Amino acid sequence: MRIAINVLTVTLFMLISYSFAADSAPEVITKMVTPVKLIFSDELKTGFNDQWKVAKGKWEHSGDGIKVAELKEDMHGAAARHTITFSDCVVKFNFKLEGAKSISLSFNGTKGHICRVAVKPNGFSVIKDNQDKKAGDKAINLQNQETPIKTGEWHSMVVELRGPDILATLDGKVTAFGTHPAIDKEKANFGFTVSGEIASFRDIKLYSGNLVKDWDKNKELLLKNK
Repeated sequence: MRIAINVLTVTLFMLISYSFAADSAPEVITKMVTPVKLIFSDELKTGFNDQWKVAKGKWEHSGDGIKVAELKEDMHGAAARHTITFSDCVVKFNFKLEGAKSISLSFNGTKGHICRVAVKPNGFSVIKDNQDKKAGDKAINLQNQETPIKTGEWHSMVVELRGPDILATLDGKVTAFGTHPAIDKEKANFGFTVSGEIASFRDIKLYSGNLVKDWDKNKELLLKNK
């Protein structure tokens, strides 16, 4: 009996240790920010919980994610946000275009938008958002990558934020990079947007992170390829 209890204890310890290690050192391939700790995770397979705030659009549980459509009567793209405070980070999520004109993952401060990754059927962009309309501030497309994104199929997007830099990688292959001092702000929430009909999202994870060791070399290569 004592041996059985000891084996069970060791097994539980190994499972707990593995779970902690999985959260601390996730299998996410990055170029700028090394993921350190999982600070948010939602598979989105059972619909939104109370921590998500839907501002516009129709958001429905579809069995394998959240299905989203813009509503004409809103006269605005569909939008939903989740409040959480963070700065340097890695975000990974999956999306599927099913007729939508565009989608985005936006990062926002307490007083408005900061930056985003915008996706269309013909490519994606990293953007510094319009942060102060009264001051005449304008959105800036920091880099656009033209690449066909098949509709009706799930795709992955990894977004890295570090100080003034933003980097997005589609399906582990195509990367867009941009830098702007206005991005270097604490984030108060993140959110999805959808223009048109329809798109789906699932399995979003947000990690805190540190700068990778070879970032200077990686950044030089990214800037050469812009």
